[in-house]
Amino acid sequence: MPIGHRPPNANAHAPLPKLGLLPAAIISAFVPHSATVQQQAGVAPAPTPPATANQLPPKATQPVPDAAAAPPPAPEPAAPPGTSLVGWVTGPDSPNDTLARFAISGTDLGIMWDNGAHTVLMAFGDTSGYCSVPGHQWRYNTLMRSQDGSLANTISVANSPLWARGISKQIINSTRWAPSETGIIPTAGVSVGNTQYLNFMSIRSWDANGAWTTNYSATAVSPDNGERWGIYPGSVRTASPDSVPRVGFVAGNQNFQQSAFLRPGPGDPYLYTFGTPSGRGGSAYIARVRPAAVPDLTKYEYWNSDNNAWVPNNPAAATPVIPGPLGEMSAQYNTYLRQYLALYCNGGNDVVMRTAPAPQGPWGPEQLLVPSMQFPGGIYAPFLHPWSTGRELYFNLSEWQAYNVMLMKAVLP
Repeated sequence: MPIGHRPPNANAHAPLPKLGLLPAAIISAFVPHSATVQQQAGVAPAPTPPATANQLPPKATQPVPDAAAAPPPAPEPAAPPGTSLVGWVTGPDSPNDTLARFAISGTDLGIMWDNGAHTVLMAFGDTSGYCSVPGHQWRYNTLMRSQDGSLANTISVANSPLWARGISKQIINSTRWAPSETGIIPTAGVSVGNTQYLNFMSIRSWDANGAWTTNYSATAVSPDNGERWGIYPGSVRTASPDSVPRVGFVAGNQNFQQSAFLRPGPGDPYLYTFGTPSGRGGSAYIARVRPAAVPDLTKYEYWNSDNNAWVPNNPAAATPVIPGPLGEMSAQYNTYLRQYLALYCNGGNDVVMRTAPAPQGPWGPEQLLVPSMQFPGGIYAPFLHPWSTGRELYFNLSEWQAYNVMLMKAVLP
């Protein structure tokens, strides 16, 4: 497994985490006044008065005078705040049986987005299959589809693009544009109409725990729900002047090697994308583009906090909106909070969230969702489920020791 994805202090001999509520994962309250939650108490019916000694019970056919209608049942109590492990999405402990169905024994990430037709697509990173096969059936990336809206035990996987029966295919192949490449790793996905866009990074080297070097990032497109993918050459953002021969380096693009798409709240015509440098040590920046122009880098605008303005076609103008260090991230407009919400792992490798009134911020303080101490095998890459935008948040989370993906659930205060 690539060492760069390994979280700091991950214990390769740690036991697998247990399903259920995390005992120390208590979320700090951050509920704006516009979304204050009030629990309704159930109304209990009045007790029946005791019968007197001379009072006979009414006959069954005799109506009871002034009989009151039965009160409605008490509402279900609201779930308490906290975070829990729902189930495994991939691997031998998953009900999805990904080894037998897709030759996937280990993988990570599980980046999720809605394909525009009420199906969730999930993009995974480095993937292994049967260890008895030479090369372990290694693939740089794979894809799965789901229409599961209940998420009761995990994300139920319907199917996956296949090379042949029983083995998922690598969906994005190497372009060989860079002299040295050791991975093609997805970072963010989004749909525009029926067209799927998937940002990815080309890995030059896996350097150390939580550190890697990229050649470039780029955007792949699929017209057929993720079966076939092509790469837009004009979407390439090189990480340094010497990373890709004959491809120019634009200052600022080194800060957009990883990304997270964000669909805005009502009335906003733009699509937003957060950017971070290679590895997990950088800050987050933000850009926006009209949805029809996702693969055209010349159409992007970059937020500059010094001038409080969006700057067109100049990634070097982007200033940090969330300070580092932070790892792989995801973001959404949350209808319960009526705020924007971002998830990532911080420098302590805890899963945290921040909220903001606008995509560019200002972003509030970190709020704890998953303490790293609860997962000594190492956790990273919290990716939000696109259908969970209310008080209950579902997100995928990678566990290093098992090298597979878990579905997590966080109930906000």
